[in-house]
Amino acid sequence: MGVQEIADKIRSRVASAGFEHSVKFDTGSDGVIVIDGATVSTNDAPTDCTIKLSLDDLDSLIAGDLNPTMAFMAGKLKVEGDMTVAMALSQLLG
Repeated sequence: MGVQEIADKIRSRVASAGFEHSVKFDTGSDGVIVIDGATVSTNDAPTDCTIKLSLDDLDSLIAGDLNPTMAFMAGKLKVEGDMTVAMALSQLLG
């Protein structure tokens, strides 16, 4: 699944969630997904928190097949910036 398809899946979840932060999923050469409040975009922008992971791991995370805490502990995802934003996001996606 590509970045745009994943962004479309996330968009329906954040639209009514009341998420008030900004976070970027950085999948390297595959692209980025930026969530800013209720807005989801594939255009790069500065955010409160950046989560770096592979596109496959992001797909698994969104599908609920990858536990974000376990992925972080195993080094499959890296968090830069405000860790509390990443933790709030896990509630949104979980």
